[in-house]
Amino acid sequence: MSNLIYLIPVALFLGALGLLAFLWSIRAGQYDDLQGAAHRILDDNDEPLPDNRVSHTGRRSEDDPPRQGSQ
Repeated sequence: MSNLIYLIPVALFLGALGLLAFLWSIRAGQYDDLQGAAHRILDDNDEPLPDNRVSHTGRRSEDDPPRQGSQ
């Protein structure tokens, strides 16, 4: 029974934290365009993708030509 002294305030705090996060997301406009994502996935975009041979980790693939000045 003494555990409830700790668990009830923790539960209330987490609930308030979730409510504040939800209110912040509404204020930041996260729910303004609900149909936009549904339409973007159906959009047929024929633009070519950029030719980025270096990934976000900076590694190059094995089939890339060697860089100048490196062995």
